[in-house]
This record gives sequence, structure tokens and C-alpha cells, in this order.
Amino acid sequence: MNDSSIVDTGLGDAEDDDFDALVEAPEADLPHHRYTDRELSWLAFNQRVLELAEDENVPLLERANFLAIFASNLDEFFMVRVAGLKRRILTGLAVPTNVGTAPQKVLDEINAEAHALQMRHAHVWNDQVRPSLAAEGISMLEWSELGDGERADLYEFFQQQVFPVLMPLAVDPAHPFPYISGLSLNLAVRIRHARTGRQEFARIKVPPMLPRLVRVPPREASPEVARYIPLESLIAEHLDDLFPGMEILEHHAFRLTRNEDMVIEEDESENLIQALEQELLRRRFGPPIRLEITEDMDDVTLGLLLDELDISDQEVSRLPGPLDLRALFGLGGVDRPDLKYAKHVPVTALELQPADSDSKHAKADVFAAIRQGDVLVHHPYESFATSVQAFLEQAARDPQVLAIKQTLYRTSGDSPVVQALIDAAENGKQVLALVEVKARFDEANNIEWARILEKAGVHVVYGLVGLKTHCKIASVVREENGHLRHYTHVGTGNYNPKTSRVYEDMGLFTCDPVVGRDVTRLFNELSGYAIEKKFSRLLTAPLHLRKGLLKHIARERKNALAGKPAHVRIKVNSMVDEEIIDALYRASMAGVKVDVSVRGICSIRVDLPGVSDNIRVRSVLGRYLEHSRIFAFENGGSPKAFIGSADMMHRNLDRRVEALVELTRPEHIDEVVSFFDLAMDETSSTWHLGPDGAWERRHLDADGRPLVDVQDRTMSLIQRRRRARKTR
Repeated sequence: MNDSSIVDTGLGDAEDDDFDALVEAPEADLPHHRYTDRELSWLAFNQRVLELAEDENVPLLERANFLAIFASNLDEFFMVRVAGLKRRILTGLAVPTNVGTAPQKVLDEINAEAHALQMRHAHVWNDQVRPSLAAEGISMLEWSELGDGERADLYEFFQQQVFPVLMPLAVDPAHPFPYISGLSLNLAVRIRHARTGRQEFARIKVPPMLPRLVRVPPREASPEVARYIPLESLIAEHLDDLFPGMEILEHHAFRLTRNEDMVIEEDESENLIQALEQELLRRRFGPPIRLEITEDMDDVTLGLLLDELDISDQEVSRLPGPLDLRALFGLGGVDRPDLKYAKHVPVTALELQPADSDSKHAKADVFAAIRQGDVLVHHPYESFATSVQAFLEQAARDPQVLAIKQTLYRTSGDSPVVQALIDAAENGKQVLALVEVKARFDEANNIEWARILEKAGVHVVYGLVGLKTHCKIASVVREENGHLRHYTHVGTGNYNPKTSRVYEDMGLFTCDPVVGRDVTRLFNELSGYAIEKKFSRLLTAPLHLRKGLLKHIARERKNALAGKPAHVRIKVNSMVDEEIIDALYRASMAGVKVDVSVRGICSIRVDLPGVSDNIRVRSVLGRYLEHSRIFAFENGGSPKAFIGSADMMHRNLDRRVEALVELTRPEHIDEVVSFFDLAMDETSSTWHLGPDGAWERRHLDADGRPLVDVQDRTMSLIQRRRRARKTR
């Protein structure tokens, strides 16, 4: 298959009748500066995460967890987004951003804003969360705060568990400056030779395979639950053991971020796996883009690092210690349920309840349930294990199932989903797994378990050249009474049991032959050479998903001008695509109500008089990561709704295979609209997008009482709906 044949595949919908007439509108009616910068918008998203860590109404250990999430998010932002921007500037490929700002100016603004957020982040930990944890008996200690007995115990731990794996590397004429891996935590040590008086430099890498937070042995009758000392502090206190006979002059922590944005030059004549593995090796040696140092680092040490790492002063972040607060993920195991969110126990979707609900070991017949009608599930409020996982496990052991086809973007190698595919292949079924090995930062894992699947007899394919396969689809073909029936799942999230506990997602199960035919044709495109232009209940990218959404938005605009009910509701992770945003502006100008719920980046401006007056943008963040994508249209009183995998970004609409499925049961449409509207309600705790791209958190009422938590209320609504159906 060559590139031109890929473009011709269509991957679109069948309704193109009056598209041009619907969407045609002059661009001149829209102001030039009508978008906010996506990179600065992303930093605003991470600020919202930080605001959760600052909120005293959030349970204390959850606040620490949000600090760790903030740190992890920012690392990826620099590794990918900032690295990509710098590369484009250096190669001369950068063009002004969609807000008309020169790329170098955007980079300067990013660096300033990111550093301000990092300082705020450090302040929240050192001055708010850390003291509050200590008051609850969970302490992060310095060496000076330990007693003699505790120091002796930790020294023994250091000698037995830490010292043997440390590798101090000297820098001198015989020892070149060592390679510093990306995101590694290091100690820069300056020492003086006792005999010659000569000063030397050494680097010690803090071993990443050891726990970053070292548990301090408990004291007798201590009321404290958990006491820790950072691993780098333990190492720093025993540098004499590493450099005997030397005088320790200075020691400081530092951390380097490298460019880890991968660019795969795909060629159908090459082996994709080999090309990817080569690129993974190259990623380890990407150029430095950020140097984090502790605020007490002396100028001599810093100067040496700048020279050896070939990094500029502008790329240095001088921060209060400790560096790399991803370490706070390690507090998740502390047994203090009173300092965590109250548990939400996922329920089984009512349609998937076993017939014998009184038996502990009873299992539902998932296929029988789907035959009764489409089933919509909402994770993590409704169980992944008793829906998606049960669907695939039943298919693997059912003798009437002939074939299983599934896309896999991110999952774990020990996943029961992967095991179900292996079991199915070993049971003699035809099994196809479309594995996206280019899923960012999961490439190595995906390659490993793709090979495991192949060894088990699963047909593993890697999609289309030049496109990532991001759609979440699974198809089961079953023989029933001499005929073949297609059971299909189309979802918004990855087939990953682990993340399904914390990612908010939706999925539709159906045996509608129309959807079955659509998905079969899509799989044929992805695994073979079929060229299919027509889909009925799916909207698919890269060619026609944007086109289909633009048509629906334009129809709302047309209805509003005709005095009919008109409302557009969109819930996504990111809203960046200019064509979609312009269509929403034009809809707003025609009087259409436009509600957008976005978790992360949003380039819409709501402060454009006469343009965005009817647009509301909200953001929901909380214990779960909002991940579902929902598109609902009033359609003149006959609502339409879609769920699926696509965000409103160029990469999703132009360079990925994505799929949205239309919901047809009225109760399902009502359900997604009600969940969506909850997020837009003025009594709900959300962030409101305001002028100049600023987000305002509204989580307290006029009397200072907390507003409705969207995710808690969603769980309550699902449980209430389940109870109501049981009593019918």
C-alpha cells in the first residue's frame, strides 16, 4: 500500500449531501486573534492540577498525589512540547503560532510561566502539604532531625542496600564528563584531594530502581504513621564512604530533561518495529532542554554543568528542594484512608447483571445482554471487569465465537484483556490485534507484548503507514443458528484494566449489524488493502470525522437561524482544531448555545464580543481523569449524540485513525447529555474559562460551602439509576 492509497481510503461517513452549503461561511467575519496559544493553555491546565493540591478541602494524601501528577505532567510537557518547539526554531521550520506570536516569544513566555508554576509547586509542598502531613504523623525528615538510633539503622540500610549499587563517576583528564540520562536525579559533588589539595568533580546518579522515599525505622511508642527521608539525602550524608580520604566541599542535586519527542520516518519498505527500536535508542540521547538545580547550588558547580551539558542560563530552573516531586507517588501506599478520597466501588451495569444475582460466582451472559439492546457503560463508575473484560473473556472461551478483532493502544502486558486474546488464539479462534506501537512513552512495552501475542498465534498488525491507530474498537464474530452475528464495542478509552480505575470513559456494546459492518470494514482497511468509503453509524478520521462534525455544527447554526432549537455540547480532552473552533464561533454568532467541557488544552476565546457570546467553556478535574469524548447536537428537537476516541486536535483529525459511534437509544442520548450538563451546571464545582484565556475555579458557594463535586454526583446518579431500574 502506498501513501496515495491511504489518502483514498475515505475512513469517513456517508452523509456528504449538502455539506458545502451548510459550512460555507466567510473567514473575514471572525477576528484575527481568536485563539489562545496551545502551549500556554496547557500550562493553565497544569495550574488547575496544582490548584487541587492547594485546596484544603481535598484530602491530604490526595493533595500530595496531585503535586506528583503536576510534576509528571510538566516533565512530559518539556520532553515533548517544549522540545518540539525548540527543534522547530533551531531548524528554521517554526512559523508563527495560531495566535500570531513569534515562536521564540512563545518559548520565552513558556519558560517564564513554567518556572513560576514550579516555584509555586515547591511552595505548596514545603509550606503547606509537608507540614500538614507531619501534623498527621507522616513526616519527610532531614538527617538533622533523626536520633542516633535512627541514624545507625539508616546507615546499616545504606551500607547493605544503597552503597553497593552507587557508581560515583569522577571528572578529570582521564575520566570524561559522564552521560546524564533524561529525568535522572543526580548529585554533583565537589571534593578536594587531601594530599594534593586539588579540587575535583564527581557525579552520583541516585539509583532509580531503589525507593525514592526511604522509610525511617519506627520508634517505640511513636504516634507517627510513616516517616521518610529522601534517598538523595541519605546518600549525601554518607559521601565520605564514597570518597574516603577526600574533603567534601559541596554537594547539590540536579536533574536534566532531554528531548524525547520521537520522529519516525516511516517507509513501507522498512520494518516498523526495527525503525521504532532504533528511534527508542536515539531518544535516550536527545539534546538537553531543561536543567533543574537546587537553589543553593554554587556558581562553580553550575558553571561546570552548563559547560559540559551545553545548556544555557535560560534553560536552568533554580528551585527549592527536593527536586522531582514525582516521589510523592510513593505516599500512595500509606494506610490512612481518612486522608484519601472516600472509596467509590464500581457497580456492574444493570444490563450486565448475572441472572442469578444472589450467587457470588454467577457470571452474566454478556452476549445475551447485548442482544436485548445496546448497552452503554461509564467507567470507572461502572466496572470495566464486568463489562469490557467480561466481554472478551467470554468471547475467548465461547465455542460459538469464530473471530475476535481488537485495537490496542495502551494496555499492560499482564492485562486480562491481552490474556483473553491469547486464550482465544489457543482455543483455535481467529484473533487479530491491531497494536499501536507508536503510542508515546509506551512504545517499548507495546513492542514486548505484541511479540508475546504473536507467539501465542494472534495475528498482530501495526496499522497504516503514516497514521497512528487511536480508535478503541473490538469486534466479536459469533455463529448463531447458522448465521454470523457481530458483537461490537466502541469506546472512548484504552483497553487497560489498570487505568480504567482512574480514567473516566464510556463504551457502547452493540450487536447492530450496521455497526458490525462498519467496524469490520474499518478493520479490513487497517489490516489489509481494502478501500472503504462508506460508513453508516461511525464517524472516522483521518479524512471525514472533522467534516462530519462540521456538518452537524453547521446544521445547528442553520436551525438557530430558522428559529429551531439549537445546542452543541462537546466534551473532550483538548480543543485546538481551528476549523472546529471557527465553526463553533459561527454557530454562536447565529444564536446556537455552545457548551464545551475540556480537561486540558483549549484554544477557544470566550471574550470576543459578538462572536463567542453564546459559548461556555468549563473544565472538570478531580479524583478521576476525565477522558471521555462526547458530541451531542440538539438537531431541531431530535437529538443526536456520539462517543469515541477523538480529541479536537490536528493530530487526531488528520494523522490518526479515530472512530466515533452514534448513540441511537433515546435513554443513552439523555444519559450522556445529563452527565455533560452536570459539568456545565452553575452549582457544580468546575473551572470557568474567562477573558484572556484565564481559568477561574468556582468550587464554593456564596456562604463558603463546597459546590457539587461532578464525579461524586455522577457516581450517585449511576447508583440511583441502577436502584430505580431494579424496582421496576
